[in-house]
Amino acid sequence: MSPRTIGVTEVALRDAHQSLMATRMAMEDMVDACADIDAAGYWSVECWGGATYDACIRFLNEDPWQRLRTFRELMPNSKLQMLLRGQNLLGYRHYEDHVVDRFVEKSAENGMDVFRVFDALNDPRNMARAMEAVKKTGKHAQGTICYTISPLHTTEGYVKLAGRLLDMGADSIALKDMAALLQPQPAYDIIRGIKETYGEDVQINVHCHSTTGVTLVSLMKAIEAGADVVDTAISSMSLGPGHNPTESLVAMLEGTEYTTDLKMDRLLKIRDHFAKVRPKYAEFESATLVDTDIFSSQIPGGMLTNMESQLRAQGAGDRIREVMAEVPLVKADAGYPPLVTPSSQIVGTQAVFNVLMGKYKVLTGEFADLMLGYYGEAMGERNPEVVEIAHAQTKKDPITVRPADLLAPEWDKLVDEATSLPGNNGTDEDVLTYAMFPGVAPGFFEHREEGPKNVGKTAEQLADEASNKNEADRAVKGPITYRVSLGGREHSVIVERA
Repeated sequence: MSPRTIGVTEVALRDAHQSLMATRMAMEDMVDACADIDAAGYWSVECWGGATYDACIRFLNEDPWQRLRTFRELMPNSKLQMLLRGQNLLGYRHYEDHVVDRFVEKSAENGMDVFRVFDALNDPRNMARAMEAVKKTGKHAQGTICYTISPLHTTEGYVKLAGRLLDMGADSIALKDMAALLQPQPAYDIIRGIKETYGEDVQINVHCHSTTGVTLVSLMKAIEAGADVVDTAISSMSLGPGHNPTESLVAMLEGTEYTTDLKMDRLLKIRDHFAKVRPKYAEFESATLVDTDIFSSQIPGGMLTNMESQLRAQGAGDRIREVMAEVPLVKADAGYPPLVTPSSQIVGTQAVFNVLMGKYKVLTGEFADLMLGYYGEAMGERNPEVVEIAHAQTKKDPITVRPADLLAPEWDKLVDEATSLPGNNGTDEDVLTYAMFPGVAPGFFEHREEGPKNVGKTAEQLADEASNKNEADRAVKGPITYRVSLGGREHSVIVERA
């Protein structure tokens, strides 16, 4: 019997550098790998969405739409994939339905093929419009389950959620484990449950980070349960808070009844390219390698870094353990939402406030909205006492309707505001950039013509640093004794090398 082929999604061009180096990788450091990625035999190539759009205009002076068009040109044989936050699109608030439609339409026109649509609360109502918009373009709509663990989250619940996404027209289901919480047995049970309930022909993609050190085994168990596609990152852009290595997956499946059909010669070229590029971004690298504390704190690596910076800014960097203990309590009060953008930032910041200012003495506006239902419904009931505090602080009433139902049409207003900005080119793409990031877009439009800037170290800078290090290493080691004449008397002075 011939082996079953497992599809692979390569995430080096998006989630790998988002997880490892704060999304700072410039387009110029990716283009030379694209031909090999295109020819390697991946099921899809994740290259856009998530935080890349924000980073392009905030740090790199790159047009994210031009980045997408360039990927489309350089990888004509690949299915390009993006991560889309449902009704939030790529921003941090809900957008009115026609803005969602326009964004999906333009993304498809510019080259996107697979839309991985998720919601931070796993509220299907917040994914429905984006999924519908993808279906209208004829592209692949991937309904996504954000995995978390809590007293309320069960295999049966995840299987039921998959059914709702399939009823909404999902072409495939993604099980998204952003915090590396998916242990091998739950991975098997959820995948097997979906297949047995809805049919073996339901395509299931599995996305795991590697932070806890167990998820390569989880991918194996998911494959044994019937998973069709798994996400990996080329080895030189893997591990830590990132993802499991692509080449390791290939090796793991050797001698089994499964294969990837990936071309190893191409993988090695991709590996070597990013091995040369990665040192340029060392200043942005996460220090995390393996962290099993995540199983109790449930804090993804990027969220932990954000909380640490918030505490340091307040002169309270030594209180991070208190905050880590507070996060699960805040999560429970909010109804056990998965911790993924933007819920991770909202819950994490509120935990910082609780530690520094007292338990719910001050609520952030975003946390108040989360408690009042303005981000949607989570799995569990929200703590009514905290809901009342949110109501008293904001004067807003709790809601149970889909949040976007309360939004007025805004496209025409966005067009008027965006097109009045210097440097705006009048396209729908620029209007959407303004809609996503109204505080950052004006500066980007004004300076766009200056061209992209690579925030990583240049080859010359790296060479200088290496030279300086070599000179230091060649310096005399150990204590040095000097004879010094002072006041007509000689003294021996011993100097230790630092």
